[in-house]
Amino acid sequence: MRRPRGTRPRAPRPTEGATCAGPGESWSPSPNSMLRVLLSAQTSPARLSGLLLIPPVQPCCLGLSKWADRPLGGGPSAGPVQGLQRLLEQAKSPGELLRWLGQNPTKVRVHHYSVALRRLGQLLGSRPRPPPVEQATLQDLSQLIIRNCPSFDIHTIHVCLHLAVLLGFPSDGPLVCALEQERRLRLPPKPPPPLQPLLRGGQGLEAALSCPRFLRYPRQHLISSLAEARPEELTPHVMVLLAQHLARHRLREPQLLEAIAHFLVVQETQLSSKVVQKLVLPFGRLNYLPLEQQFMPCLERILAREAGVAPLATVNILMSLCQLRCLPFRALHFVFSPGFINYISGTPHALIVRRYLSLLDTAVELELPGYRGPRLPRRQQVPIFPQPLITDRARCKYSHKDIVAEGLRQLLGEEKYRQDLTVPPGYCTDFLLCVGSSGAVLPVRTQDPFLPYPPRSCLQGQAASSPTTRDPAQRVVLVLRERWHFCRDGRVLLGSRALRERHLGLMGYQLLPLPFEELESQRGLPQLKSYLRQKLQALGLRWGPEGG
Repeated sequence: MRRPRGTRPRAPRPTEGATCAGPGESWSPSPNSMLRVLLSAQTSPARLSGLLLIPPVQPCCLGLSKWADRPLGGGPSAGPVQGLQRLLEQAKSPGELLRWLGQNPTKVRVHHYSVALRRLGQLLGSRPRPPPVEQATLQDLSQLIIRNCPSFDIHTIHVCLHLAVLLGFPSDGPLVCALEQERRLRLPPKPPPPLQPLLRGGQGLEAALSCPRFLRYPRQHLISSLAEARPEELTPHVMVLLAQHLARHRLREPQLLEAIAHFLVVQETQLSSKVVQKLVLPFGRLNYLPLEQQFMPCLERILAREAGVAPLATVNILMSLCQLRCLPFRALHFVFSPGFINYISGTPHALIVRRYLSLLDTAVELELPGYRGPRLPRRQQVPIFPQPLITDRARCKYSHKDIVAEGLRQLLGEEKYRQDLTVPPGYCTDFLLCVGSSGAVLPVRTQDPFLPYPPRSCLQGQAASSPTTRDPAQRVVLVLRERWHFCRDGRVLLGSRALRERHLGLMGYQLLPLPFEELESQRGLPQLKSYLRQKLQALGLRWGPEGG
């Protein structure tokens, strides 16, 4: 019979005995060869039931995201792949398992073997012993696994090791040895040996801190042991490396920070402002004011001596002190003087210095009512932080901002909140709500979302003292407190975050913090919406038909 034009001849169906070739023949088994061997192996019901000991497939293998049913990656084949898994889990017989795997070779993934093996163990655990298996088939299977095991993930390697034991492969044979070798290669690297010999003397400490591995993997207990060395025995370069390491990894180590402060006091006359700015950096970033009594007097003397020599270093030191709420009036007089401002205007770093001076001017306006010196002229002021900080942009895929935005959209509606709005004098807010005198959440487009800056005296401090929203001009800011907004211990906000929240509160905005511990405990969007509803209702806010 002639076949229609344009159709391909159908491949002949393999016979039952043509599954595997002999040892001397070329053989390319189908994805279900492993299961065919298992079905035909001389395996006791006890060994088959041992398949149930294989660890269940982890969610990361299935590609499910945290907040939705859509697999990570979103590829077109994600749906069929998950559909095949459900078919395997619901299979009624070993033959049905093999049929699903054999008819869908393009949809078979690594984790499908684990699903099929577990289901097979459930189906065959109480069945009689299967017929014997040909030795050539076992040899071909062994060679196949040995050849491809370098591309296996650790879960597949564990499954194959367990299967090899069930099939009776010798523990010293080539298959088990190859799988064991691949398993050892995937073990996490052992921690480096203690650097005890390097902890003797300044040069040894410098070598340890300059090691790329040490910089890449922060070791908090090692930092503590380094702090026990006497600061007088260390060089400024070593102390700068220590300070940078603490700031980079958000390690709030009081013992080491006190050692840096003491070193700064002891070596005051030997340090330039360019070195001092690096030593002071972790104190502001980690929101830590040292107990060393001479710390602030020492910095004031250094600023008075070095302010005209290194303008950028001077402003950097003041930025760290601003986060600690310890701004010296004398240094402010100098950086706000017309001579200093004119001098920095012609330098390459003029923009960043003007941004820092704008932040210092905001701190003077909000936190230093007793200051009577010069201020930054209005024409020189620039927005402080007109967009989310670099750390937030770098970690956006780990942030809760998108899911919180979706929760607010479903809870309030898009017209009743603003996301990433920059308010004067230049702070970027996560989410801002406009609230009427009755507590009703109002559409943002019908209101001025900004409170006046400089703030009126009647509004100063109101956010910290008023538990309800009675002011018609009240604005509520939902503040995300992500894990990286804190020091590594997770209890103290970083200096820049604490400064931002402090200033927003002093300008009259009511803050509603959303800590990462509470956000991470919400499983799915429904729970998150319930959490946000409770938070907003605790402030007396109303929305919907009853809220206007």
